[in-house]
Amino acid sequence: MLILDVLLVVVGAALFTVLAWAAVESVGEGESRAAKRLFGLALMAPLPFIAVTALPGDAGQFSGIVLLTVTVVAAIALVVPTGSNHVAERDTPTVRIDERDIMFSRARLEPGTERFDAYYARRPENREPDERFRAQPGLLREGATHYDPFMFAAADASFETIAELRSMVDGPVAAEREISDPAAISEFIRGWTRKLGAVDVGITKLRDYHKYTTVGRGEQYGQPVRLDHKYAIALTVEMSKEMIDRAPQGPTVMESAQQYMDSGAIAVQVAQFVRNLGYPARAHIDGNYRVVCPLVARDAGLGEIGRMGLLMTPKLGPRVRIAVVTTDLPLVSDVREPEHSVLDFCTICEKCADVCPSQSIARGPRSEIDGALRWQIDSESCFTYWSKIGTDCARCMSACPYSHPDSPMHNAVRFMIRNSGLARRAALAADDYLYGRRPAPAEITGWLNVAGGE
Repeated sequence: MLILDVLLVVVGAALFTVLAWAAVESVGEGESRAAKRLFGLALMAPLPFIAVTALPGDAGQFSGIVLLTVTVVAAIALVVPTGSNHVAERDTPTVRIDERDIMFSRARLEPGTERFDAYYARRPENREPDERFRAQPGLLREGATHYDPFMFAAADASFETIAELRSMVDGPVAAEREISDPAAISEFIRGWTRKLGAVDVGITKLRDYHKYTTVGRGEQYGQPVRLDHKYAIALTVEMSKEMIDRAPQGPTVMESAQQYMDSGAIAVQVAQFVRNLGYPARAHIDGNYRVVCPLVARDAGLGEIGRMGLLMTPKLGPRVRIAVVTTDLPLVSDVREPEHSVLDFCTICEKCADVCPSQSIARGPRSEIDGALRWQIDSESCFTYWSKIGTDCARCMSACPYSHPDSPMHNAVRFMIRNSGLARRAALAADDYLYGRRPAPAEITGWLNVAGGE
């Protein structure tokens, strides 16, 4: 009985320690609701183990054995591979995308111009939904719901800097080539790209479905995409959790703009480096893409495409921005290992769909679209909402359970949900309990609150 009592006390103390540690970590993250609830659980979790030690004789022994058995079985179930894993089959599109059809291209069409008339003559079905977003104030425009002259000016400053980078996405190639071992130069590029500020980087062979069919933005609008490079280098940069938690308010678009700029600056440098070695290379950055970045990044092993249509990365979820460099420099591709647990989690979660203000995110399982099993958002209603509020929203990104910080507590959860179907369901229930099914946007305080401080 003494050994059993010791085991019960040890397990109870362990549960208290883990939950209290998680509560302290939540305090550091500014998650007051989660911290309070975790502290409460830390105090309550040991009580059954202590109570059992007070039971007399056989009743105490039997209850103690049952309690320990249930605890051990539950712990094992959370880490042992179990449950559903959706096989990532048929995830290769058979139809390429015309960039002129994406919302960022359509938003640049000006009524009364030849380009405007030509587009809607070719795509008359898009005329009516596009008139709805044109009736709104617009992104970063005065009159929008979340208009803030200072935060919008800051975002504009980043976008204007990106505009200067676009002239540097391509350029002359050095006359003499530096010959290198493909494995060694691939490792150099991965390491240097991370040093420049990327959180992750991967390499893949460039495939046809990665490329747009037709240019939809810039001076080459309407021209066929001509990109014969053999390899693509995809990189991600982190978007601040603190800024994204304030979605859909001004800090969100500030952060988006900054990370588009930061990822673009890295891509431009990497492309210039490759050209200095004597090989053609092109950076693909905001407003000047020839490739569909999430597809390239997925095939480079950086994540999976989730319910909200964004790249879901292992440690930051959708809270990243992507840039790509394509080149003929001989490289060694990363081996993509499909992460089925992400698709399974997205299938059961639907938290992004619940919080989406415009109800633009599909519910239910994936369906076959253009030859690939995937989810597809309603881009028209999404962009119309952006045009109404003046920011790029990101409520889906902020609510996603994968968006929690890259920390020991959250990484432990990520480890469990990667292995166990039961853990995915338990983690989702815990996320709802600790953070809320529809977590409210964080308040704008401190240095961000210039307008409110007048």
